[in-house]
Amino acid sequence: MGKLRFVKPEIRIVGVDDGFFVPHTHGRCEIVGVVFRGGYWLDGVMRTQIQIDGMDATDKIGDMIRLSPHFGQLRVIMLDGVTFAGFNVVDTSRLFAMTKLPVIAITRNKPDFEDIQKALCNLECGEIRLATMKGLNSIQKVVTRKGEGAVFMQVTGCELGVAEKIVKSTSTRSNIPEPLRVAHLIASGLTTPIRD
Repeated sequence: MGKLRFVKPEIRIVGVDDGFFVPHTHGRCEIVGVVFRGGYWLDGVMRTQIQIDGMDATDKIGDMIRLSPHFGQLRVIMLDGVTFAGFNVVDTSRLFAMTKLPVIAITRNKPDFEDIQKALCNLECGEIRLATMKGLNSIQKVVTRKGEGAVFMQVTGCELGVAEKIVKSTSTRSNIPEPLRVAHLIASGLTTPIRD
């Protein structure tokens, strides 16, 4: 897949988010990917599972995307941050190498790396996780919709200007891009505990 240089209105994006999980347990967490054309049309859903606070997020998400029937049409991966199921960190450079798709990680708030570093000290392979996070590209602020605030993005595999256009053009309902907003809704709905 060639280098992404311009943004078509119906660019196909997979948005990835995790579902509900119980922190500090040894279970698994559902990961949901939704395929969107631009910020308007939902084309497909995919899923996988990763270990809570594990080290398998990059491989599992990469395999989920590459084995999807939608893979050949995808142009961008959007992640809801770079940590899933607690501190299962996605290495965006390796995910880009696996899929040849640019990776845009979006957060609603600017990450507090001091707090993150303290939390990682309590986990197995904390140094590796921290090194992965420190190796990420710098965080950029993007104002997605007039008067509705901003998000923060980290980009691997394409120019910042192109990534910003993608984020803005897909933020059609809120300041969160639709692929991520819908991935969050589906993941939350699938995994919210049912109370009697």
